[in-house]
This record gives sequence, structure tokens and C-alpha cells, in this order.
Amino acid sequence: MTPTGQTSVVKQALRDVAALVARLGVGGIFFANGWAKLEDGLKITGARFLEQGAPAPGAWATVTMLAELIGGALLIAGLAVSVTGLVLFAEALAVFLVAPPLNPISLNELILLAAASLLLAVVGAGRVSVDHMVVIRRRETQAADEFAADAEADRVISALKDPDAPAEKKDPDTPPPQKPRPQAAGEDTAPHPRPPTAELERADEPPLAEGDTLVAGRKKPRGRRTPAE
Repeated sequence: MTPTGQTSVVKQALRDVAALVARLGVGGIFFANGWAKLEDGLKITGARFLEQGAPAPGAWATVTMLAELIGGALLIAGLAVSVTGLVLFAEALAVFLVAPPLNPISLNELILLAAASLLLAVVGAGRVSVDHMVVIRRRETQAADEFAADAEADRVISALKDPDAPAEKKDPDTPPPQKPRPQAAGEDTAPHPRPPTAELERADEPPLAEGDTLVAGRKKPRGRRTPAE
């Protein structure tokens, strides 16, 4: 690997680590704020929003609690980070404009969370995330579909070029066809008529000697008779 390639790999690894740390930090804070609202209850959370000047404190308490719980969990997992980051940014911006926190520290935290959410929505979740694994599987599925489509197109083109050729499937267990043996010099390769079966049998037997007889198509040597004869 060249030095340029090594540098790009190191930079990509640093981006992935930075995205992971940012997701865990921002998502963890959002989830913790939502969990605190859930533990306090909608009434107490609504009363706080009423003090901050929210027009519908009960609705604000419900929406912010759900957004922070679900959005924080999605950021931590790295799932749909682009959409989740925009949703959390919109939620923080709405709270800042409609019902800003009375505590300056909470106000600064809200601003930082909004900026970090927008940054994650633009940059992405990194490779250590569920989004990246989903993208990899999607690409593998698309590659498999493209390969199958190319194979089908090749088969159709071959059928159009030679429509009379049957589509044969090769059996892996079938041995390959043997090549014809080269003809030797002076070898007689002309076709000859096949002799009858009887002549073939007679050709295999030796000629009859003097005194031999044929018994059921076979020769019987003439010799001394046995007592049974």
C-alpha cells in the first residue's frame, strides 16, 4: 500500500472514531434528558415548560420527551442518523425559540446539542454504525441482482444468435468428450461389412482335424470311446 493510501485509511479511521464518539455523546445526552422527563412525569415537565413560556406545556412535554428518548437511542445505535439529526436539531431549535430554558447552562447545552445534531446529520454516522451495515447489505444485494440480470441477458443473446441450439446443462459428473485418435500412416479406415455371427464363431474355432465331428455346432475330437458309449 502506498503512503497516500495509508494516509487515507488513517483519516477514514479517525473520522469513524470521531463520528462514533459524537454519536455516543450527543445521543447519550438527549436520551438522558428524555429519560429525566419520563421519570419526572408529564405534569412536572409541563409545569417547567409553562414557566419557560411554552403555549401548550403538556404537548411540549410529550413531544420533547419522545423526541429525545427515541432520537437519542437512534443516534447511539447509528440508525437513520441523517434524519434523526435533523429531527433533534428542529426540536432543539423549537425549544430555543418558543420556550428557552431559564438556566444559562441548560440554554448553552441546548445550543450545543442542536449544532452537534445538525453536524451529525450532514457528516453521517461513520462506518461503526447500523447505517453502514445496512448500506453494505444493500450494495451486496444490488450487486447480486445485477449479476443475475447480466447472466440472463447473456443467455437471451446466445439464444437469439443460435435459436436452434438446445439449452443444455452440463453435468459436472459427465467426463469430457474424448478427442478422436489420429490416423496412423497406412492404416485402413475404410468401412467393411460385418460378417454374420455364425461366421464369427467359426472364425474363433480352429479348423477340423481328420476324424473330428461336429456336435451341436462344435467339433468333437475322435478318440477312444468310453464304456458309456
